[in-house]
Amino acid sequence: MRLFYVDDSGAPATRTSAFGWVELDVSAWNPTLQRWLDWRRDLQRTVGIPTYYELHGTKFVGGRGHPTGTAWDTRKAERAAVVTSAFAQLSSIPDLGFGAVYACAATTNDHHQLKARCYLELVRLLDDRLAREGEYGIVVMDGNDTDLTYQAAHRELKHSSRRLVEDPFFRPGHRSQWVQMADLIAYAAYMQVARIPTKEATWSWYGDYLSNAVTGPAPLRLTAAEKS
Repeated sequence: MRLFYVDDSGAPATRTSAFGWVELDVSAWNPTLQRWLDWRRDLQRTVGIPTYYELHGTKFVGGRGHPTGTAWDTRKAERAAVVTSAFAQLSSIPDLGFGAVYACAATTNDHHQLKARCYLELVRLLDDRLAREGEYGIVVMDGNDTDLTYQAAHRELKHSSRRLVEDPFFRPGHRSQWVQMADLIAYAAYMQVARIPTKEATWSWYGDYLSNAVTGPAPLRLTAAEKS
């Protein structure tokens, strides 16, 4: 059984929706989480960011919140260094895989619709891969179960042959280290493809630190999701 922890990034202004995820066989759950927690404890010891503090891409990199309660919190370059250290850690864990996909819409301002189509294509992509590899999988999403478009995507799969079992499960990011990992990957993917002028320092993060992703050295564009 393979676990997929998924989060999204994007904004209506850029007409871009991205999803990032981390994945692993359920048998690797304990040692993989231990590796990450060891890094979080070292971060607490050296920087002062508690292990329970949520590392949320948009908020953390943007300078929001008070992770240490000191003057360090105002130093965006230091925050960026923490995020790139997180990417290096993710890339170094042998049993952990990760990837990212995105879609762009040139003719619609309906970001929710674009995100729903992008997620549907991601679900199809993961389900096809699991079928080829003879595996089954479970998706754990950031948030709660109030957005029914996520359940609808899973129910689009052919019941007799689907490999992603059940609807997605939901965990809020501030309560899940795994979802925080996925959020950081989604953020880096979105920054690379959206190329927001005020965020130029983040454009290369995905290529620099996450090039060993299962989707390749750049986020995978899901062109089918861009159709109206």
